[in-house]
Amino acid sequence: MSRWGITLPLTGVPLATHRELVRELPDLGYTDVWTAETAGTDAFTPLALVAEWAPTLRLGTAIVPVFTRGPGLLAMSAATIAELAPGRFALGIGTSSPAIVEGWNGGEFTEPFKRTRDTLRFLRAALAGEKVSETYDTFTVSKFRLERPPAAPPEIMLAALRPGMLRLAAREADGAITNWLAAADVPKVRAEIGPDAELVARIFVCPTEDAEAARGLGRLLISSYLTVPVYAAFHDWLGRGDLLRPMHEAWAAGDRRGANAAIPDTVVDDLIVHGSPEACRERIQSYVDAGLTTPAIAVLPTGADPADLVRALAPKR
Repeated sequence: MSRWGITLPLTGVPLATHRELVRELPDLGYTDVWTAETAGTDAFTPLALVAEWAPTLRLGTAIVPVFTRGPGLLAMSAATIAELAPGRFALGIGTSSPAIVEGWNGGEFTEPFKRTRDTLRFLRAALAGEKVSETYDTFTVSKFRLERPPAAPPEIMLAALRPGMLRLAAREADGAITNWLAAADVPKVRAEIGPDAELVARIFVCPTEDAEAARGLGRLLISSYLTVPVYAAFHDWLGRGDLLRPMHEAWAAGDRRGANAAIPDTVVDDLIVHGSPEACRERIQSYVDAGLTTPAIAVLPTGADPADLVRALAPKR
């Protein structure tokens, strides 16, 4: 089955007022709703609402950080959504970033690969209803058992950008979630996880024919994200290191405006889908044709009604 996901909540739209749009999503052809977790809504609460408003949609977190909740609390939150949406929930977990983990949440961003692996293994056991007493490399759990284990444990997916985490996702998880890539990059990522694992990607979509406006917004986002070390390394691996070097140099020198200006149009156009809604749908489909299982569309603001943009990007037109 072809999947077509949307990222909620929409920018600038109050959470409760999503109800009408969410109820339309299945008829529009959307199959999935995915959330994120940085400094806006948490990842779980919007999914609880969606589970009530549109009980056929698949729900997913992309992603919940493994450092900002204890393992037991993470299992409880996941079990709650799995109970509300049995068989229709995918728990996406990942490392997040030092800024979010340390700067915003007072945690320690240490041994991210091991912490993600350990959390995945703990969640597998806990969400299956097992009593867990285990010393992992990065934390210890003693006598934890969910009081309400889900009848259908959720799929667990890993945020992964480079071969090590992608291969861990292929070995031990139910799939991989990635971010900030072009359609032409999908085959390289797909090669690391094999042909059968689910691959989800958040795709940033700006449905406007004002190319300069779309590129201006795209540059702000790219300089904010791709200067983070994990994303910088990801794009080095994908082969954009030379193209992005002037941006990194300007950013390191504190020249934010210069960093934005240094991003080539070709990079913006590769990483930000923009144009008419019809052109955007074709670009999104090109990711699927290249090997992506599930696009999780993130609608960028254009000045138009965000709900109307979601309707315009739907596969059933």
